[in-house]
Amino acid sequence: MNKRPTVQEPDVTRLPPAMAVPVAELVSYAPGSTVSRILVQNKAGNVTLFSFDKGQELSEHTAPFDALVHVLEGKVRLTIGGKPIEATAGHVALMPANVPHAVTALERFKMLLVMLRGA
Repeated sequence: MNKRPTVQEPDVTRLPPAMAVPVAELVSYAPGSTVSRILVQNKAGNVTLFSFDKGQELSEHTAPFDALVHVLEGKVRLTIGGKPIEATAGHVALMPANVPHAVTALERFKMLLVMLRGA
């Protein structure tokens, strides 16, 4: 298993307001690593941009909130509730709250993760 700690991008983590930005360019790839950058974080949830080098993964875990994965580049296997699905650029997938899920980079890929906190 190729699993290394997630690397947080430098201090400029928040998305600037009232600007159109090329989202996939806001996080870079790092050899043998997973990189994350928080774009928005508040009481309603958060939006985090990730890059995964090929073979990197997040082992199975659960989250108390629904999460929407939007694949921006590359190819990933998401295992949600024991069901593996493959997704490429332009695909989205819902990971329901409290359902076990895992992420495996089949090739280098970037994703936007939107975590939705319930009421």
